[in-house]
Amino acid sequence: MTGVTLTPEATLRAGTRLTRFMAVFGPGLVVMLADTDVGSVITAGQSGVQWGYSLLLLQLILVPILFMTQELTVRLAIFTGRGHGELIRATFGPAWAWMSAIGLGIATTGALLTEFSGVAGVGELYGLPRLVSLPIAAAALLAVVITGSYRRVERVAIAVGLFELAFFFVAWSAHPDISELLAGAVHIPYRNPDYLYLSAANIGAVIMPWMIFYQQSAVADKRLKPEHLNAARWDTAIGALLTQLIMVAVLIACAATIGRANPGAALTSVGEMAQALTPFLGTTMGNLVFGLGVLGAGMVASIVVSLAFAWGLGEVTGYRRSLECKPLQARWFYGVYAACVVAGAGTVAFWPDLVALNVAVQVMNALMLPVVLGFLIALAVMALPRKHRLQGWYLWVVVAVAGLTCALGVFGGLSGAGLV
Repeated sequence: MTGVTLTPEATLRAGTRLTRFMAVFGPGLVVMLADTDVGSVITAGQSGVQWGYSLLLLQLILVPILFMTQELTVRLAIFTGRGHGELIRATFGPAWAWMSAIGLGIATTGALLTEFSGVAGVGELYGLPRLVSLPIAAAALLAVVITGSYRRVERVAIAVGLFELAFFFVAWSAHPDISELLAGAVHIPYRNPDYLYLSAANIGAVIMPWMIFYQQSAVADKRLKPEHLNAARWDTAIGALLTQLIMVAVLIACAATIGRANPGAALTSVGEMAQALTPFLGTTMGNLVFGLGVLGAGMVASIVVSLAFAWGLGEVTGYRRSLECKPLQARWFYGVYAACVVAGAGTVAFWPDLVALNVAVQVMNALMLPVVLGFLIALAVMALPRKHRLQGWYLWVVVAVAGLTCALGVFGGLSGAGLV
């Protein structure tokens, strides 16, 4: 058997592609790891507990939808060099830009409450009161951003977010029944308003306003060029698949444990989800594995959400905004980031349990989808160079998919609330 010998030219091309990918790699994976935030984890867990595997198929269907959405942010950033808020202002005017910023602010507030509630929940697993765990988390988040460049922040976010891989071990340890899983996955009780409500929450847990602002601003801040487009798409695709597989793992773990023993139960704390693993891993290991996953989800999402709002508000108001600037050079940018972190941690420190709020926040995101995706598609049609803008059959595919996603999210949210 003879091996294949690459020519020097082929070796150089392969090395160039790998170098280009590693230079581009980051924003897509970071935003997708943040997408599986504490609210998303709890939503997936609640889905498994209340509906078994009936919402499993939805998680996989959302993979291409998530990629399709975030790929547009990459395209817009690379070919315009502008963040999302700045591009809305330039294309549609300041009034629409402020409208998008207000929506981002609402989504940021809800997200930060869920992230810090998860961090507090992990601390409580080990007997740490919120007044201890939350200041430590806030100090770490401030140190990561204020003392680093964009590249360093990105690396720290990826390292922390990779703790979410613990959820795969969680799902495997739960020993799901495969035949039960396959049968449950195709059982869709679409007439039940509670099922529709959780479906809307899962859709809202995948496409969130701050994700669009963050990835477009991060790619622009990283100054990626047209030759980086394919690598940036791969970065986004890998992240989209990974984040939804994590959601699948959480859903399976909770369906195979709490859902089997106590179907229809309502989760009230992160600790309850961790206790589901006690029969398989023991209390110590179960708390550690699940706690690391939730902590990684909460911390990376807190970084991304706060930065998204700092970037987005800066793009609308015009203040200097870049992680390549020192704090004294971009006071408002770093100040907004710090205010988000401190306010989020402070609110959760004195608030009762927020697990029920987590699902409601995801439903709120689903209700905001028509505005969020509407702006994104309009920009992709109007602001991009003709060669790279949405057009032809792909435009209609994107519009159809976005319209269906928005309709399902809004209808599910309103049905669950008893409004339709």
